[in-house]
Parts: sequence; C-alpha cells; structure tokens
Amino acid sequence: MNIGFIGLGGMGRPMTEHLLAAGHELTVWSRRPTSADFLLKRGACWADSPTELARHCGIVCTNVTGSADVEALAAQLHKGIAPDSIHIDFSTIAPSVARYIAARYAARAVHFVDAPVSGGTAGAQAATLAIMWGGKSALAERLEPVFRCLGKTVVHVGDVGAGQVAKACNQLVMVAAIEACAEAARLAQAAGVDFGKVREAMLGGSAGSGVLDFFGGKMAIRGFAAGVEARLHHKDFVMVIDEAMRLGVSLPVGGTVMQQLDALMAAGWGRQDTSRLLSVLQRVAPAVPLITSEHVLAAVDGDVGAGDESRLF
Repeated sequence: MNIGFIGLGGMGRPMTEHLLAAGHELTVWSRRPTSADFLLKRGACWADSPTELARHCGIVCTNVTGSADVEALAAQLHKGIAPDSIHIDFSTIAPSVARYIAARYAARAVHFVDAPVSGGTAGAQAATLAIMWGGKSALAERLEPVFRCLGKTVVHVGDVGAGQVAKACNQLVMVAAIEACAEAARLAQAAGVDFGKVREAMLGGSAGSGVLDFFGGKMAIRGFAAGVEARLHHKDFVMVIDEAMRLGVSLPVGGTVMQQLDALMAAGWGRQDTSRLLSVLQRVAPAVPLITSEHVLAAVDGDVGAGDESRLF
C-alpha cells in the first residue's frame, strides 16, 4: 500500500519504521525535514507539502500533538486528497473536532478515521499499541493492514469521534491512577516506609497495574525523565474535562486530577514525566490532622465537656 505519514515524533517514528518493515511504500512530510532523514535512507519518499503528500497516497496517517494541529493539516490535505481515500488520525484530539473534519471530507467522498492509540513510546516501538478507532465499519478491511503493523489490540468503537471518546476515558482512568500512585508514595514517605517496598507488595495484589509498575517505579527512584511528557497528559485532560462539561457529566476525581496537573505545569515540570505529580504533593504544606476514631469515641462517651468541642479538631 502507498501510505503517507505526518508526525515523526516519539510515537510516529517507530510507527513509520513498522510500516516500512512490512513492505508498504511510505511518503512522509515534516515541518522539520531533517526529522525524516532516517526514513529517506530506508526508502521512504519525501513530499514537499501535506497537499503534495495527499495527492500520491490512498491512505494518509497523522500523529501530531492536538486538535488544532490535526485541523490545520486536514485543511491542507483536503486540497490534494482523492475521493475514497482515507485519512487515519492517530492523535488524541477532541471528538467534536474529529466529527468536524469528517464532515468536511465527506463533501469530497473522503473517509476520516479517528484512531487514537494507547501504550506510549514503548508500545509504539514494540508494535503493541491499543488502537481504538471510530469511523465506518465498512473501512475495516482496508484499515487492517495498517493497524496490524502497529498494534496488538484493535477495537472499532463506533462512528467517527467514538475513538476519541474511548481515548478520553482511557486518559481519565490512567492519569487518575498516576495521581493515586503519587498519593500512595507520599503516604508511605510520611509514614517513614520505603515506597519501593510498598510498591513491590502492591504489584502482587489487587492494586497491581501497568501504571503502578511504570509510573510508580519512577516515583520509587525519583526518576522523572519523561516517558510521556506531562504536558501531553495535561493537554489530554483539558480535553477530557471540556468534553465532560459539554455533556453535563460530573467528574469529581477527574476535577481533582486536573488541579494537580495544573499545579505540575505551573511548577515548570511539563517536559518531565507525569510521575512528577509526586513532587506536587510534596510541595503542599502538611495537612491539618484528621479527626481520629479516638476523638469521636471520646466525644460520644462524654469525655469532651460542654464548650470544649475544639478538642475534636
């Protein structure tokens, strides 16, 4: 297949390598031409613009930062892409933007598929990404050769935009779990217990998870070099909260995590790993001691006299 690809960053680079290794013809474009050098040496072709790339490819893939980036690229691709071609977007963007792009393409009989991925750079390198896609089910056969090169789990979630809803749900659960790991690490630290040992014990129990393994591992050794830059999770969470507000859905945990991510960004840690959420907690002043069961029992038993209720606090 003749495939076009735009977005040669930490995720896009290994994805393009897998497509080349599978024997597909690859045409690429990048705002920084030097970022494509490694692909050109391996047989990929260069396009002078996104429009030029679209003219030569029946399938165009994009994997860039956010909604505005994809929308801007789609406007350029739209000028050159032929009817019945497919634009697969692997980025994480707002569901409403995915639907808007699809509606514009429909006027030219071009198909848009939102196919955000989960698994990070490690999953991209190992071709084990989870791909959640939205679009016409009739496209599945044409998409399969591309998805097979890149992912281990592929799920058709529904119509255009459904893939992005699935990714929003994924990010909500995952980043909330990172915050939970940070709080567990902070609690262990405050109690004078080695979080590395606590994490080891938890991994063998019902709290065990990939998040605790990877992000909790970074917290245990205080190694905050980026696996996934926190600014990207912050960007995703803004999208999650915006979508929830649009739908009138309450996200109590999500709202708290959003505040923690805001604090992380304000501290200047956006280019570091999201495990830096631990540092956000460590910067907070010690909390006022909670009311203990002993305080409550003493009050019930009458040990706290009238006018002395302040002892409860």
